[in-house]
Amino acid sequence: MKLRCKKEEFVKDKLFHIYNHSVYEIDLFYEEDDYHYFLSKLKKNFKSCELGIFSYCLMPNHFHFCVKQKSDKPIYEIFNKFLTSYALHFNHKYKRKGKVFCGKLQHKKINNDEYLLKICSYIHLNPLKAGLVKDLCKWKFSNYLEWIGEREGVLFDDELLKDNFESHNYYRELIEYKEKEFNEIEDYLFSIPNKAPKDKKDSTL
Repeated sequence: MKLRCKKEEFVKDKLFHIYNHSVYEIDLFYEEDDYHYFLSKLKKNFKSCELGIFSYCLMPNHFHFCVKQKSDKPIYEIFNKFLTSYALHFNHKYKRKGKVFCGKLQHKKINNDEYLLKICSYIHLNPLKAGLVKDLCKWKFSNYLEWIGEREGVLFDDELLKDNFESHNYYRELIEYKEKEFNEIEDYLFSIPNKAPKDKKDSTL
């Protein structure tokens, strides 16, 4: 299922769920070094004044980000640049050709503020729901550890944490409770919005 925002929707202070999947169900990350390389390329293209990363999680064949555009620079430009770099690196390292990602970057604008924390918990719960770990603290390739105060990382904007919780432990408790809402949030994130009339020009990027 493909969900993409129109270019005019990428404005300052708007919130988005950003994600993509590998092509043909291949792994995006065969080795731990691949996860680290992906995140290092993001860090090199990342400025906290342009992009606020509330939550993220890298999975073997896809990734999720919940982000805030903090400047007039469209956030898809940041993602497209480092994802292209990662794809070139991936193909060179594994001696392959062709696409790495399943089409263009996918994004959905988050219009409902009450879903923000639910979306963050949904993203962080992915490794647990996929059976990759039994303890989310064991999955290093998300910023869950930043949320619960066990790691300090660059790819974490603590605005939501400070606005909603008195301490890191409250988010840990929320995650345990929100596990049962996983399917509800998945439906919200991947539901198809009402389609525009066919005679309107598609301005997605």
